[in-house]
Amino acid sequence: MANYRDSPYSSFNFRVNVVGGAYGPGDFRAGFQEIAGIGMEIHVAEYRNGNSGENSPQKITGSYKINDVTFKRGLCGDLKMLYDWIDPVRNGDQTQGRTVIIQVMDELRTTPVQTATLTNARPIKLTGPALSGKATDVAIEELVVISERIEWS
Repeated sequence: MANYRDSPYSSFNFRVNVVGGAYGPGDFRAGFQEIAGIGMEIHVAEYRNGNSGENSPQKITGSYKINDVTFKRGLCGDLKMLYDWIDPVRNGDQTQGRTVIIQVMDELRTTPVQTATLTNARPIKLTGPALSGKATDVAIEELVVISERIEWS
């Protein structure tokens, strides 16, 4: 039987690992403030036979699509993770697909409690920070990534 608990896990203990390029397993250099959009959607076609006794259509499941995932982090001047990944894609390099592993960690930050693995992930959008004269704001950059498959474990 799987581990069960009454209270849900917090959303602020997570790790990101990008496998491929100059990065390998266990390299958690990609620290992010927020990750949004992890998920998938199954397309549904509605079909009704003309001679059907039911007045409603059948729902037939079809292909699925993976949501674009948005990663946000404070600007830290490290080009290795974001810009050095999107630049070859921008220049037409089709070999930049990587595996992105997103792990939700337990409260002690020692054990992953859920893992989402994005397969053949590629960046499609990099947004620099909004710049402001206020001294209280942090400069946040954003990377949007597409993938061809997602697995949960």
